[in-house]
Amino acid sequence: MSEDTFAVGIHLTETAFEFVVRVPSAIDSGWSDPEAFQSLVEREVWERLDRRAVLETIDRRADVGETVSLGTITIRPDGTVVDDSLRAPDREE
Repeated sequence: MSEDTFAVGIHLTETAFEFVVRVPSAIDSGWSDPEAFQSLVEREVWERLDRRAVLETIDRRADVGETVSLGTITIRPDGTVVDDSLRAPDREE
């Protein structure tokens, strides 16, 4: 079974944190519902990173309009996480 690697990040607007999933151009055809796989990617990221700490750090350190990378996660269409290179942004100034 094939898998796809998604780059993920948080985009900071004036009023919100937006979870961003960058989808590969040659995505596996096993992903039939874009909203479902993006929700899966987000859920798996927050199972691996401390959501509150990540968002607090981004709020303190990022500028409005900036997207902060959290790394990548590789997932199969059945939901199996194969690999990740996720990391929280540095908390120190």
